[in-house]
Amino acid sequence: MKQDLRELLRIPYARLDEINAVLLDPDERVINDFLAVVEKYGTPEEINRRAREARRLDSLLERLREVRPEYVDDLHWLQEQRDARAFISIADYRRKVLGDAAETMSFADDFAVTLEISAAQYFPWLIVAARRAIEQGTLMPGRYIRVRKMKEQEADGDLLAFAAAMEIIGASYVETLDTRGTDGSNIHLGGPETITGYFGGVGQPNGHALKWLDEYLYYYTRYGVRQVLNVNPGTVLLGYLLHRLGVDIEFKISVFMGNDNPYAALWTLIGAKLFAREGGTSPLVGFNWSNSVNNETMEITAQFRRELGFEDVVRFEHHITETWKSIVRQPYNRRDELLQIADHVPNISAKHEGGDPEIDSAREHPSDILDYFRDKEEIIASGDWDALTQNFLDKIDAVNRTAWALTERGLSFIAATRLHH
Repeated sequence: MKQDLRELLRIPYARLDEINAVLLDPDERVINDFLAVVEKYGTPEEINRRAREARRLDSLLERLREVRPEYVDDLHWLQEQRDARAFISIADYRRKVLGDAAETMSFADDFAVTLEISAAQYFPWLIVAARRAIEQGTLMPGRYIRVRKMKEQEADGDLLAFAAAMEIIGASYVETLDTRGTDGSNIHLGGPETITGYFGGVGQPNGHALKWLDEYLYYYTRYGVRQVLNVNPGTVLLGYLLHRLGVDIEFKISVFMGNDNPYAALWTLIGAKLFAREGGTSPLVGFNWSNSVNNETMEITAQFRRELGFEDVVRFEHHITETWKSIVRQPYNRRDELLQIADHVPNISAKHEGGDPEIDSAREHPSDILDYFRDKEEIIASGDWDALTQNFLDKIDAVNRTAWALTERGLSFIAATRLHH
């Protein structure tokens, strides 16, 4: 009986023909408007070439020298420390954790967990963290999520500096475009005081989806920014379409999209499969689960992620810690659950958005996700800069506690590859 019911789920090939008819109709406005934005920047080949040139380290440093020469000095220092092998190696880190047992223990490298931190708002924080890592023999994360206003960081050189730093240390990073749904695009909503209005999802209403696309192509071609946060089903589809054209966009689906069950994940990955390139690649490289998911949901999803050919493409990103204020009930610490799943579900990123709760909560200024939306000038004027820097360092410490716990159990991790691996 169950098999008879299952057969009813088969999708006829004719349905795909109907979808193609919409996509290929020369009079279809929804596609024409999309193509018009892309064509402003050239052909896919031209767009990718401009992005590659913009992302070259020498190009980034040359442009940065005109804006913030002191940041260039910091980056040269970072290069020198990397080349001098001043950062602890993975082998030495394992010996630090395990002692002599590290020499004989086998590690589950096929299931290496990416060490992720959010939000890495300001370039100077990265340098402070790097100096501290050298002094303490600790690790720098392998993945950085940023939520700083793009125009603000473009103006003060932070965008160039952070991109260069990622090239130097060998880490991936994600930017959050200013067209993000909380930017006033919905005239009926106004931030935290109208929070229930966002329960239907973070919006990109009307023409703002195309504005997001335009903004992406601007930063991709001028700064080489490849990975961005994606918060809306419409912009997810635009990312799929852009990648299908040949533009090498990558994106991470945000926790704010609320994917909290295997069926939400199946729907998302079906879309990714429909628009994957012939080689099997998809722009969906990061899938951030809702904070409410359990390990069983990820295990169920891992099965069809593998069957769809996305096991090495789509990384599960899961919050291990969260900011103390304004997003979840505390205490929130999912490290033990990570340790239970990390030995059999591959391609997971352990995201640290806050310090460990017992440390974060004791700070005079605990981490607060609403700090992400403040102007840098206002943060400095208020006297909160040092407190927010400490919040970031607490997150770095949380990353290292996760790495330590993984190592104790013979589990592997991915830190900044050009510093530690």
